[in-house]
Amino acid sequence: MSNNVFDELVERGFIAQVTDADAVRKALSEDPVTFYVGFDSTATSLHAGSLVPIMAMMHLQRAGHVPIFLTGGGTTMVGDPSGRTELRQMLSEERIRANGASIHAQVNRYFHFDQGQALALDNADWLLQLNYVAFLRDIGVHFSVNRMLAAEAYKQRMEKGLSFIEFNYQLLQAYDYLDLYRHRGCTMQMGGDDQWGNILAGVDLIRRVEGKTVHAMTFPLLTTASGAKMGKTAGGAIWLDPDLLSPYDYFQYWVNCADEDVHKFLKMFTFLPLDEAARLGALQGAELREAKRVLAFEATRITHGQVAADEAMAAAKAAFGSGGDLDGMPTTTISSVQLAEGLQLTAVMAETGLVHSRGDARRLIQQGGAYVNDERVTEVNRTLSGDDLTADGILLRAGKKRFHRLVVD
Repeated sequence: MSNNVFDELVERGFIAQVTDADAVRKALSEDPVTFYVGFDSTATSLHAGSLVPIMAMMHLQRAGHVPIFLTGGGTTMVGDPSGRTELRQMLSEERIRANGASIHAQVNRYFHFDQGQALALDNADWLLQLNYVAFLRDIGVHFSVNRMLAAEAYKQRMEKGLSFIEFNYQLLQAYDYLDLYRHRGCTMQMGGDDQWGNILAGVDLIRRVEGKTVHAMTFPLLTTASGAKMGKTAGGAIWLDPDLLSPYDYFQYWVNCADEDVHKFLKMFTFLPLDEAARLGALQGAELREAKRVLAFEATRITHGQVAADEAMAAAKAAFGSGGDLDGMPTTTISSVQLAEGLQLTAVMAETGLVHSRGDARRLIQQGGAYVNDERVTEVNRTLSGDDLTADGILLRAGKKRFHRLVVD
């Protein structure tokens, strides 16, 4: 078992706050520690922002510790007020359960629940069974309303209006930690830095109820060099589900990151040794582009597997004229009849997801950023026809970095 996994997490930039660094380092260098991170069940897929906790959990798992990947089937029904200016949309219990199951299936490729190397749990299994009055007597008695209102998450919401249902969230999250401590031997909780108050509430609850000391760590809330929230772009979320975002587009997200982010991303989102991440991150000019390709390949391989990463790399090389195979590029099949009748380019660009709308496509053409088979389009009413068909199909490009291929059946 690694003796320095805590120090490696620190060096890679994963740790924002920790209850007791020396105690956590010591615990992680001795017997296996069971730890958990909770994830909302608000969508069918996680996005790249969730990779910060996922990668940290994988480092700990590789060092011999046991991760619990907890979906919030119960807490999502309440809604976490942290970082929110308004009440979260309420989803049905069935939708929340389905989202949690989908997420568990998705992250199995990281943690291998089916091999007994990690646990996939849903807090609905214990939270939905609680007797409310008994819960208030046994758990609520340990919480100070004054202390809760002083927490940043609640202070922000008090200005806009905090619902009573959200006010219960911290109690439920703290109870999760208590339940996992009692039934799973869990002694460490991790989460985003905006969760620090909620996580400490669980640490305090276990101390009060069980008389035991447990630990907590938080991750920094990452933004890119442009100030964008990690995992979000102007084009939408960078989903981890290949049905929502192709491995090629996922690859492109990483290869198109800002120069200033390369070293940080190599440390956090790949398993490359730290000295190699530093070497690649220090490259300049054309050599830095190669570092970005390494980052994109490694990140894609971790999330989508070796085959998908190879295909995405080959497609990227082909798209930029460096040889390679276009098979990994996002592709839409059209009929020869459609092509013979003529296809409006603005409509095709919108329907294939290259742009959000036909209006966006028109503006892109007017600005000189739309290409067909690497030739700039100048006419807003441009149509695609059989004359555009090449041996590789029809290659569409929006700006410098977004590609889509049309093939004819």
